[in-house]
Amino acid sequence: MSIETISLSGRKKLVSHKEMSFLERMYLLAIVKGMIITIKHLFTRKVTIQYPEVVRERSPVYRGQHQLKRDEQGRENCTACGLCALSCPAEAITMTAAERKPEEKHLYREEKYASIYEINMLRCIFCGLCEDACPKDAVYLTTSKELVASSYEREDFIYGKDKLVMPLDIAMKNAQLNNAN
Repeated sequence: MSIETISLSGRKKLVSHKEMSFLERMYLLAIVKGMIITIKHLFTRKVTIQYPEVVRERSPVYRGQHQLKRDEQGRENCTACGLCALSCPAEAITMTAAERKPEEKHLYREEKYASIYEINMLRCIFCGLCEDACPKDAVYLTTSKELVASSYEREDFIYGKDKLVMPLDIAMKNAQLNNAN
């Protein structure tokens, strides 16, 4: 048994070196097949969506803009564990942990909280791994149609807690809906 006959993957194929016919060498048949496909596409109806009037239906697994959740009492869920930043393949999330003071008990659930939580939206690929990694269910990607607001300055694309934390009125509405169910 020679080394040429051994196939480790089991996918070894013998290649035939047969001579091409005149038509095959001219590639006429391949050109005609390509032209038939092109002509078929000329007569098919184009799929065009008139955007402002007609909005395209989103996929059920669509991930929009990030948001940091609050609990039913309006306190932030994030405990600055850093798992979201570790799981981010684009390294778009940065945070700084701090200890909660006694007078801040109504603001944060745990003893440790994220004093600085930033997401660089120019780096973010909206993969949702930060949402999956969070043990406290603090980060989630909304279904909003606008991913990132347009701007001319790079600093405007670094979203801090001022843009990411869920507004208090929405957190209270969510708590009332959860209690009603």
